[in-house]
Amino acid sequence: RMTTAFLVLQLDLQGQGPRVTVPFDQIIKAVVAGRYGDAPVDAGLLIHEGQLTYKEAGLELAVDLGRWWHDQTGLPLPLGANAVRKDLGPKAIADVHRLLLESIRYGLEHRDEALDYAMKFGRDLDREKTDRFVGMYVNQWTLDFGRRGIEAVAALLARGYAAGVLPRLVEPEFVPSEQ
Repeated sequence: RMTTAFLVLQLDLQGQGPRVTVPFDQIIKAVVAGRYGDAPVDAGLLIHEGQLTYKEAGLELAVDLGRWWHDQTGLPLPLGANAVRKDLGPKAIADVHRLLLESIRYGLEHRDEALDYAMKFGRDLDREKTDRFVGMYVNQWTLDFGRRGIEAVAALLARGYAAGVLPRLVEPEFVPSEQ
């Protein structure tokens, strides 16, 4: 329930229909079975590698929330960010930011090595699907999502609050990107 994908789904569904909370790695099985425990399950919000493997289970796409979000806003869907506590102070924040950027750059510049590492956690993805999955979430937007990315985050949080999905309006602050 605490994912960007679930927030966007709430915006799309506008409170319609019952929800059943299912661990992300069991969603496809629950949809195929038509239930999770005693609860009926007709559809599932797929995150992580389920986005790439649902067809193999005989499921069909009902809505692409990234496309839906873009159609609604004209903005990219911000699917996560790295966060650091402000009380750590400017130096620690700058150090964390720098180290994260270095790590991401290293992975982008040494893709094969990064994929070898990622495959250890890929939950039955072959190399091609692992490469596609990693590319969906680790790319130039990860290094700097720029003005449009910041606008997208602000729009998502504002819409979530306006729809009553988020309990308060969150106004994030961003560490300035390196130039």
